[in-house]
Amino acid sequence: MSAAAASATSTSIGPPPAWFTDALATEAEPGEVDVDGITIRYRSWGPPGDGLVLIHGGAAHARWWDHIAPLLASPDGRRVVAVDLSGHGDSGRRSGGYSLTSWADEVVAVAETAGTGPMPTVIGHSMGGMVALTAAQRHGERLAGAVVVDTPVREQTPEETAAREQRAFGPLRVYPTRAEATARFRLVPDQEDGYPWVVAHIAEHSLREVEGGWSWKFDPAVFARSAMVPADLAVPGCRVALFRAEHGLVPADMGEMIVDRLGNGVPLIEIPTAAHHVMVDHPLSLVTGLRALLADWRHSRAHRRA
Repeated sequence: MSAAAASATSTSIGPPPAWFTDALATEAEPGEVDVDGITIRYRSWGPPGDGLVLIHGGAAHARWWDHIAPLLASPDGRRVVAVDLSGHGDSGRRSGGYSLTSWADEVVAVAETAGTGPMPTVIGHSMGGMVALTAAQRHGERLAGAVVVDTPVREQTPEETAAREQRAFGPLRVYPTRAEATARFRLVPDQEDGYPWVVAHIAEHSLREVEGGWSWKFDPAVFARSAMVPADLAVPGCRVALFRAEHGLVPADMGEMIVDRLGNGVPLIEIPTAAHHVMVDHPLSLVTGLRALLADWRHSRAHRRA
């Protein structure tokens, strides 16, 4: 969930902490796979083995996870892969339009190509959570689980609302310099809190060089797709867990509705004081929650789904 238009307010000043710089210094292995004629690119950390596929939100890209993925990878065999969905980041664009189903198929293709083992877990933030749920419904027998991070299930997402009201995500502007473009970066929906060094890293990698200067990587056409609504929720074919940010886009009653529709045994985990863009304002809390969940899933049986 990123856009071009103003800088984010931050909760912290000064240099980034060692854990952040160490994470960014961890070299990622680039890769790509062709899905229905479109090149889908991804980044990987850790040795081949049981793994995770991280899915970004709308208009975002794989590098939103650069400071998260190395903290989830492990030398004993957990591989972590962050994908650029089509129309986002460095992946190709689809002239025929975009859908949650095509993106879910891309995620599964990346998992199979990137060495994440026979039964990977997919983790999606915001719109990426819709993709993760769609993958769980379409390909659940091929997944160990799906984790959804602050994904609102309603008639229209905040990005779609901003795009249709022409407050963001309109025709892509071209900025004469990279510095001018990054200075116009903001989060959608906006939030008061966020680490400036995380925002700066994300903004830097949200740009591509074009004729006349710099522009944003995402294809504005990604917002023409249909949203996930409550009626689309169905019992998935694999484990599912929900994370909600206390001050994010999923109020408690919406989280309970999603759990009710997905069936028994779906945990709903709240990240205290976090806003929607959890990896920007509470990255270590997100990592801790995911580590705990994955450790539990490794040693426990899935509940029978209703």
